[in-house]
Amino acid sequence: MEWLPSSSPVRLLEQPDPKYPMPEPARLLAAYRAMVLGRRFDAQATTLTKQGRLAVYPSSRGQEACQVGAVLSIGADDWLFPTYRDSVSLVARGIDPVEVLTLLRGDWHCGYDVPATRTAAQCTPLATQTLHAVGLAHGEARKGNDTVAMALLGDGATSEGDFHEALNFAAVFRAPVVFFMQNNGYAISVPLAKQSVAPSLAHKGIGYGMRSEQVDGNDAAAVLSVLDSAVAHARAGNGPFLVEAHTYRMEAHTNADDATRYRPPGEVEHWQQRDPIGLLERHLRAGGHLDDAAVERIAAEAEEFAAGVRTRMQQEPAVDPEDLFRHVYAEPTPQLTEQLAQLRAEQEAL
Repeated sequence: MEWLPSSSPVRLLEQPDPKYPMPEPARLLAAYRAMVLGRRFDAQATTLTKQGRLAVYPSSRGQEACQVGAVLSIGADDWLFPTYRDSVSLVARGIDPVEVLTLLRGDWHCGYDVPATRTAAQCTPLATQTLHAVGLAHGEARKGNDTVAMALLGDGATSEGDFHEALNFAAVFRAPVVFFMQNNGYAISVPLAKQSVAPSLAHKGIGYGMRSEQVDGNDAAAVLSVLDSAVAHARAGNGPFLVEAHTYRMEAHTNADDATRYRPPGEVEHWQQRDPIGLLERHLRAGGHLDDAAVERIAAEAEEFAAGVRTRMQQEPAVDPEDLFRHVYAEPTPQLTEQLAQLRAEQEAL
């Protein structure tokens, strides 16, 4: 049946697959660079939480092949619908890293220009962005545009009703949307085995009548090739596509989480052997496309990038306390008007 995903996750770096071509070396090199910069950004953001510069940060270390692959598979005119864990995707898309971190430092807006970047605000409620992606994709199709929406989500989102509603709506209306599921093994502390007993999460697409595939989410070449196919399928008017990437988050759910309470000893060490950056680096070196000098140059670029983020994030943002009352309602309620007056009185008394 053409809708069925492969019996095992697609891999390309270690074994060829006749269904999926190996991406060109130049594209893999671009992915490698973006993954190295993304990991250094991720580490810097984690450090900023310890300094009190960020309220919270959900790390995606270990998921760089997914984070970068999602962005490299879509065009500048396509839309990205990220979750709270997809900051590296936003950086890879060229969005100012300080703007990416604006929401996580406690601001009242997402920090970047959503229409200009064609990137929705990072979504914290699980799976709600999937419905937003479907609605936009359907609207673009009705306008006659060939825009594709890429909805990023985690395995925990598949346990939410919004996810199933989004798949059903997308399939019925043949919306050009790709659902890219990063299955990192846990929904906070709940392991996949307690969420679903399906053969794979990719199989969930079959019940809604859409094409599905599963891929090794730590194999950057396979992620790119599978997502290229999914995006082309959606752009050609063939309806939505569901892709499950099998990956792993090396860090805790957020800086406020203690993953040692629910992850068995040795699990992280096992996955470190399949580090996505290491896998791609070995492949590029073996093909003669990467050497020590290039690795050192990209690492130095990543350090410079992180230093720029660190310097700019040390600057205190200009804040206006009255922002607390703006855009809450179209017309302020009597309670908000009273509270605003109290704030102004306190400020005048200082």
